[in-house]
Amino acid sequence: MGNILQISCDVGAMFNRCPDCALGKAAYITDLKDNVVALTTELEQLIAAKNDVMTRVLNAEHQHKMKRLNQVQVWLSRVETLKTEVDELMGRDGGSQEIDKLCLGGYCSRNCKSSYKFGRKVAKRLRDVKALKGEGVFEEVAAPDPELISVADERPTEPTVVGLQSQLEQVWRCLVQEPAAGIIGLYGMGGVGKTTLLTQINNKFVDNPTDFDSVIWVVVSKDLQLEKIQETIGKKIGLYNDSWKDKSLEEKAQDIFKTLSKKKFALLLDDLWERVDLKKIGVPLPKNSAVVFTTRFVDVCGGMEARTKFKVACLSDEDAWELFREKVGEETIESHHSIPQLAQTVAKECGGLPLALITIGRAMAYKKTPEEWRYAIEVLRRSASEFTGLGKEVYPLLKFSYDCLPSDAIRSCFLYCCLYPEDYGIDKRDLIDCWMCEGFLEEDKFGTQNRGYYIVGTLVHACLLEEVEDDQVKMHDVIRDMALWITCEIEKEKEGFLVYAGSGLREADVRGWEIVRRLSLMRNSIDNLPTVPTCPHLLTLFLNRNPLRTITGGFFQSMSCLTVLKMSDNETLRQLPMGISKLVSLQLLDISNTSVTELPEELKALVNLKCLNLVWAKELVVVPQQLLSNFSRLRVLRMFATGFLLSSWHENVAEELLGLKYLEVLEISFRSFEAYQTFLSSQKLRSCTQALLLHRFDREESIDVADLADLEQLNTLDFFSCGCIKGLKIDCNDMVQKSRQPYVFRSLEKVTVRFCRNLKHLTFLVFAPNLKSISVSYCDDMEEIISAGEFDDIPEMTGIINSPFAKLQRLELGGLVRLKSIYWKPLPLPRLKVLQVWVCDSLKKLPLDSNSANGRRILIRGGEYWWR
Repeated sequence: MGNILQISCDVGAMFNRCPDCALGKAAYITDLKDNVVALTTELEQLIAAKNDVMTRVLNAEHQHKMKRLNQVQVWLSRVETLKTEVDELMGRDGGSQEIDKLCLGGYCSRNCKSSYKFGRKVAKRLRDVKALKGEGVFEEVAAPDPELISVADERPTEPTVVGLQSQLEQVWRCLVQEPAAGIIGLYGMGGVGKTTLLTQINNKFVDNPTDFDSVIWVVVSKDLQLEKIQETIGKKIGLYNDSWKDKSLEEKAQDIFKTLSKKKFALLLDDLWERVDLKKIGVPLPKNSAVVFTTRFVDVCGGMEARTKFKVACLSDEDAWELFREKVGEETIESHHSIPQLAQTVAKECGGLPLALITIGRAMAYKKTPEEWRYAIEVLRRSASEFTGLGKEVYPLLKFSYDCLPSDAIRSCFLYCCLYPEDYGIDKRDLIDCWMCEGFLEEDKFGTQNRGYYIVGTLVHACLLEEVEDDQVKMHDVIRDMALWITCEIEKEKEGFLVYAGSGLREADVRGWEIVRRLSLMRNSIDNLPTVPTCPHLLTLFLNRNPLRTITGGFFQSMSCLTVLKMSDNETLRQLPMGISKLVSLQLLDISNTSVTELPEELKALVNLKCLNLVWAKELVVVPQQLLSNFSRLRVLRMFATGFLLSSWHENVAEELLGLKYLEVLEISFRSFEAYQTFLSSQKLRSCTQALLLHRFDREESIDVADLADLEQLNTLDFFSCGCIKGLKIDCNDMVQKSRQPYVFRSLEKVTVRFCRNLKHLTFLVFAPNLKSISVSYCDDMEEIISAGEFDDIPEMTGIINSPFAKLQRLELGGLVRLKSIYWKPLPLPRLKVLQVWVCDSLKKLPLDSNSANGRRILIRGGEYWWR
């Protein structure tokens, strides 16, 4: 009986405490414990599903440049909201406090009202979680975004960048994760990798979507030009055109400011040597935008008021060895058991400087004996101990690649490049002409031109020159500084260089020229040379790219040894100085792109001339008879578009050239059909012609393009205002028969046709497999560029016509009112970069389809009316 009394309860009291239970809602209490466990489990599964969906979304956005679906984004947001609500409901103890209130095996509660409310909320959240989990099954989480255009232009860089990844992520976080990124400075010594790091930042914008509207890359360099910076920015943001480029600095600044003020932009400035006034350029001081620049000097960071600065330091020993080993190559490293240890010693001598590691690593790439490596260590250590300061830290290391060049002649060719300004694209032909006349190129059976291109290749492969385009090279600024250091310090007496290229000079101070052998005043602001200098040892004088107007008559009187004289790109220069005829040792005279109107009779005294460059001296109207033939030693004669505007002296030019037996390179223009026929009759002239302009041929006969088929060196072909009644004769069958091969113009890379009437097509272009540029304008009768009908009777052409223009990079068509077709079907055009069309109203279709770009960007320009 006692035991029965211990388990008895007051049933009436229980129902008085739990009125809600009596109403049929007791399940919120009785199921509470199970519901809490179920809610926790279901929420974990929902969060796991959300994470899986988010991984798919990010992969689609980053890897495939897609945009997440709106329904996916809504679902993800609802999951986050529900998780927050559940966390708040469950509290820190996960609901255990409410569970502890339960009694009678979970069928009742000590506080029924509290447990009922909590249980009802738990049950509701459990239903919500289950429902949301069921909705989270997506076949697709993202879709292609047709409006997604990269805000940055990808720049070339190494596929892997050793030692910079950590710093790249630091700068990137500063740009995209922190508010008000502002101005960021990257500073460090030359060759340490600042430009590489900035390039990686630029390319990261290409691969990673951000809220930046535009990323603008500008190379500033030592020769600071605000107009150049404005031009680059203007092109990127769509302001640049013919009228805009003529505006004043202040007007351009205002336009840039108005445009950038409406954008979130990142301005990347490479190679600052001094403070750049952003307000003068028109760049608004960044709020949500960013300006990132590189410099060698930490003081520039202060001058630019950089909110954040990062020092780009040399590599650690581990990273330096990884980079050096990569450049040397495993084959060499493993070629002898002693080499790995010796190679590590050489790598340490580089002091972690990436440029030195890369340059010396490549120089050692095929040194497979321990003796060669020990010699390298001795040279590096001996040179480094002889010089202090910058020379001790950097240049002796870089000089090792210079010392390893195969000959003194190639070393001289390398040093010669520092006469050009910093960051200057050096035309290979221009450089080789100079080398030839300086005596650096041996005259052998292979020809001086071929030898010149071989040396250019040698210097590029040694990382002492960089290839910019197919026809240009440039020196890295640190390499150029090293070359100047060699010429001015190491071999001062031997070389005697004085270089003011790109220094902003307004006048030339002739003091100190007495001992100079090579002098560069290139790309300055000198408009007058009034003083007569004393420089009896001068061999080389660069006066090009100045606004020169006058040169005093006696300027050249003490330059009896002068060998190379460059006065090109002085558009204000209209007259040669009287004393130029005293330069009896002169071998190169370059007055291309000047406004010189007359070559004086006295130039006949320049009997040693080997190279004469008159390209685009378009106002040259007087050339004395027999002047050109008097230059009997000429090897290079460049007369493309010479006297383009008014001259008539071309009539006898071909006859004068027949006697130039040493001629290797000819660039020539003809306005006389008779002179052109004389030219065609000379196998010597045909064999050395690289550029040809036929200008204003107005006659009944047509010009037979097949006559040019065997000009093996022809690189550039220009027809201007050839209004022949019958136009150009293009007999494709005749061309195939003459050549006995499908391809004829193998060297032809650039074709320009302007103002040529009676010309219906240019089908002969399919015979030029290496064409890079085609420009056709104002040919009123042009109907097709390539005509399919021309090949109906030529079975040999079947394979050729299916894939022409494989190397074409640029196609410009303008003022062709009757043009209906470029090609009759889509073409791959794997290298096409720019296609520009204007005033071609009948052209309704381009030879492009989805396969033409093949993952690349093709810039297509056209007038608004044409696009309609």
